Amino acid sequence: MTDNYLDVHIDDDVAVLTLNRPAKLNAMDVATRVQLAQTIRRFGAGDLVRGIVLTGTGRAFSAGEDLQTVPASYDEIREAVATFHDITRAILETAVPVIAAVNGIAVGGASEITLCCDSRIGSPAAEYYQPENHRGIIISNASSLLMGRLVRNHAMRIILGSRRIGADEALRIGLLDEITAPETLVDRAVEVIRQWNVDPRITALHLGLLRPRPEDVEAAFAREDEAARRSWESGAFTEGVEGFWASKNAPTTPATNSSDRRRR
Repeated sequence: MTDNYLDVHIDDDVAVLTLNRPAKLNAMDVATRVQLAQTIRRFGAGDLVRGIVLTGTGRAFSAGEDLQTVPASYDEIREAVATFHDITRAILETAVPVIAAVNGIAVGGASEITLCCDSRIGSPAAEYYQPENHRGIIISNASSLLMGRLVRNHAMRIILGSRRIGADEALRIGLLDEITAPETLVDRAVEVIRQWNVDPRITALHLGLLRPRPEDVEAAFAREDEAARRSWESGAFTEGVEGFWASKNAPTTPATNSSDRRRR
């Protein structure tokens, strides 16, 4: 079935949730983010499935937020960020393993969603990109806590450098746990869930012990929200988003052919 841009498929005893908006690189609007959190909670209780796989359609896992316009107020930013935070909450509250099957590029908030999953399995096309520091935007989804928890000192250069991290490097530093062929990516994630969740009673207890504490996650949300407010009040957020749209809408300059270059 399809709800908004989210496809839901049950693979015997595992729920596979697929962001399905390939023309927009699976960018998520508010309705899709709300639907995703609700669906994770529906299957996360453990009475319907043994685990959840998150993935995307086409060449992207997700381009993150579907930012159509420059927000007119901080309240708009806070509402958008709250829906991302709630996806993180929903994942960390599940009684079953949640695995991100990263099929392509994961940008911004979508990249951050994978950080709270219990594992990240990628195809060779998997790529992480956190552009916020170069766009006046603040990281969210408790990534201020979760990124360092996964990759330690690499978090600083990933966030501040805003550079793309390919699959091989992501595996080396701990953003990915393994790389598998694109055609077996989701099947491999489903297989891992079944290997992990042999006894749901015990697996749920271990998830509670191994995941970050809820109070630490909520504290990270609060720090990120405060940083977002300060970014908005300084004007950096608006300037960054306006600059992003200006670069996207700028006319492309025709390439100069080799004969022209030789004459100069």
